[in-house]
Amino acid sequence: MHGSTSVEELFRLLTQATERLESRGFRVIRLDAGQWNTERDMHRAMATALDFPDCYGHNLDAFNDCLGDVACYGGYDDAPEGAGLVLVLSRYDRFATTCPRAAQVVLDIIAARARQAAELRRRLICLVQSSDPRIRFGSVGAMPVLWNNGERPDAYRGASDREPSPRGQSEDRPWTA
Repeated sequence: MHGSTSVEELFRLLTQATERLESRGFRVIRLDAGQWNTERDMHRAMATALDFPDCYGHNLDAFNDCLGDVACYGGYDDAPEGAGLVLVLSRYDRFATTCPRAAQVVLDIIAARARQAAELRRRLICLVQSSDPRIRFGSVGAMPVLWNNGERPDAYRGASDREPSPRGQSEDRPWTA
C-alpha cells in the first residue's frame, strides 16, 4: 500500500487511462515489465509486441532504431487520424530494480521517439506503472518524470523521508549522474 493510494488503486487509474485512450482510437500495447528479469527479456517482449524485424539486434541501439521506425512510419496506421500508439508498461519498478540502467535508457528512447513521431504528426505515448512509491528516474528526454495527478503526493506515498537531489532525482539510483 502507498499511504493512501493502494496498488489496486494505481492499477485502476492505469486501466481508466488506457480505456480512455482506446475509446479514442489509440492502439494500446500492454507489456508486463515485472516479467523482465534481464535486459534480454525486455528486448524479446518489445520485439514481439511491436513486431520488430527478424534482424532486430536485441540491444538498446537496435531498440532505438526499431522503435523509431514503428513510431514514425508504421505499426499503427490503422488508428484514426489524431490517435496513435500507446505503450503501457506495468510493474516497471521490478525491471528498474533488476536492470536500472536499461530501464532509464528505455524511457529516454521512448521519449525521444515520441517527440520525433510528433514532428511527423503521429503520436506515441508511454504509460509507466510502478508499485514502488520511492522509485525515481532521471530526466527522460530532458523532462522530469512526473506522477499521475490521480495519485497522492510524495508525503502520502511514504516517500517523503527521502530528499530529492537538486535535479529531482534520487541520490542512490545508479543511473543518475
